[in-house]
Amino acid sequence: MPLPQKKRWESMAKGLVLGALFTSFLLLLYSYAVPPLHTGLASTTPEGAAPCSPALSEPEALTPANGSAGGCQPRRDIVFMKTHKTASSTLLNILFRFGQKHRLKFAFPNGRNDFDYPAFFARSLVQDYRPGACFNIICNHMRFHYDEVRGLVPPNATFITVLRDPARLFESSFHYFGSVVPFTWKLSGRDKLAKFLQDPDRYYDPHGYNAHYLHNLLFFDLGYDSDLDPGSPQVQEHILEVERRFHLVLLQEYFDESLVLLKDLLCWELEDVLYFKLNARRASAVPRLSGELYRRATAWNVLDARLYRHFNASFWRKVEAFGRERMAREVAALRRANERMRRICIDGGHAVDAAAIQDSAMQPWQPLGTKSILGYNLKKSIGRRHAQLCRRMLTPEIQYLMDLGVNLWVTKLWKLIRDFLQW
Repeated sequence: MPLPQKKRWESMAKGLVLGALFTSFLLLLYSYAVPPLHTGLASTTPEGAAPCSPALSEPEALTPANGSAGGCQPRRDIVFMKTHKTASSTLLNILFRFGQKHRLKFAFPNGRNDFDYPAFFARSLVQDYRPGACFNIICNHMRFHYDEVRGLVPPNATFITVLRDPARLFESSFHYFGSVVPFTWKLSGRDKLAKFLQDPDRYYDPHGYNAHYLHNLLFFDLGYDSDLDPGSPQVQEHILEVERRFHLVLLQEYFDESLVLLKDLLCWELEDVLYFKLNARRASAVPRLSGELYRRATAWNVLDARLYRHFNASFWRKVEAFGRERMAREVAALRRANERMRRICIDGGHAVDAAAIQDSAMQPWQPLGTKSILGYNLKKSIGRRHAQLCRRMLTPEIQYLMDLGVNLWVTKLWKLIRDFLQW
């Protein structure tokens, strides 16, 4: 064999060996960083762990939830059960800003930006947790475990979450998470979502890695069995349990109305609920489900559909109790204030593709294999009065967590690997 050709084969062999070693390292790292999926509610917190013990200086008795009641006190103890693909990143930013503004104590995850999802939440997963520790705000992604969460906040804490039309949520989740759900890899054709919905039982593997992202994801996030038989009485029992546990269930489709109800419930100011839409996909990456595919997606996520129908009805009862005319006035005021902040803060006045974002601190986390999530450019000349608020409103979740002092070593390492491999 000629010498140059021999060297070329030796280089290829070395490359293959190094590639195999590096792949093995990544798999080992990922198996450590991503916990196994637990089907039971067994807690990893030691038995008998002391529940939250609020400081005596903390107010225990607050006025009624309705902010229209004279003399109400702003509520500062909040549990936000952050569901996936429901505008929850936008709501998370609102809670980050409020907690930072009032120097509240967050229960943050350790090493990652979630509480070892998809494993069930446990108190021991909280950064710097000590038995008896008490927190004001819990808001990162988790698989909900009520008793474990309840033990971290004062008795009068407000519990909230947000839901979305299950067919639209499924569509968004399929496009965002599909590449990390192995059973989708065998789907052929350009429109994998349509192919899957033609016969989901043929492709779906309930025990497959990351399968939970593509079947009744809301039910799963809330801590229930997403593969439960729709005819089981447990379905309705779980829905009523959510109603008992959560003071407000927001709807993504009526986000402004939801924020008005939240502001009223928490007795907050208008500035506290101002927002820019975060973690949104660009329009070309948001194919709309046709009528038949929408029906199929709803049927495939029937548990989520029943959950959504229940809380859609209760949501509008809350709107009626609040007052339709009053709601219209407050929604209009919120939109005017958001528009004013858009003109003050955002360069160009709108979101841009990832490639057009000039400051890495404003770069949102992207799904594997594509850069479909939009972000913003902060105006270079903003008055001192609004500079801090503008930056906080536009800061993506990962960067905001780092600003708040959260240990994200796993997330940072994963980002370095992704950048190196150009994933």
